[in-house]
Amino acid sequence: MTVERGRDWGGPGSVPDDAVVVASNSDLRAVVTGARRVGRTVPVVALVGGDLCRTLGGRGEVRPGGTGTRVVVDIGCVLLDGRLHWFVAHLVARSPGGFGRWWVAANAAHHGHWNLAPRAHPGDGLLDVLDGRLRGAAYLAAWRRLRRGDHVPHPSIDYRRVPAVQTSFDRPLTVRLDGEVVGRARDLSVRVEPAALHLAV
Repeated sequence: MTVERGRDWGGPGSVPDDAVVVASNSDLRAVVTGARRVGRTVPVVALVGGDLCRTLGGRGEVRPGGTGTRVVVDIGCVLLDGRLHWFVAHLVARSPGGFGRWWVAANAAHHGHWNLAPRAHPGDGLLDVLDGRLRGAAYLAAWRRLRRGDHVPHPSIDYRRVPAVQTSFDRPLTVRLDGEVVGRARDLSVRVEPAALHLAV
């Protein structure tokens, strides 16, 4: 169920004995991708680490057969070089070295120590898209504010919340899904898959 104003989202519940324990964004992406590629339902996941866990307030204590907070979250999907890829926390496309153009589709607010997409909610049916074109002092000033999440609003960072988006870059940018490089691309087509993943945190 997608989160709605005035309605409870998630709550305490038992964790199935056969829940898959996952400790990172990339491992969770591997579980999702493995199931999606063969047309299986993604199993219930006991999430004990990573940016999505942090965004959800997880403390890394949930275990199969125990109890935890049960939530249903969205995942992101991107068409890259004619092939579908999934992500659970964020897609980051950026110029080499990080300076210049960078583009993010976030399902989780946090990216490491940064509060990159401060309004992101993993159960709202939307992706938070940030498109930054920063150089020099402006880049460094925004970078220093990332930890607190007050780098936005910024005149050189477009911040939108959308269910789907297509974008093109002047030149190919390196694309990372949940921290892993998956290739380089000039064109991206990204969408959210609402309420696609059952988690316990």
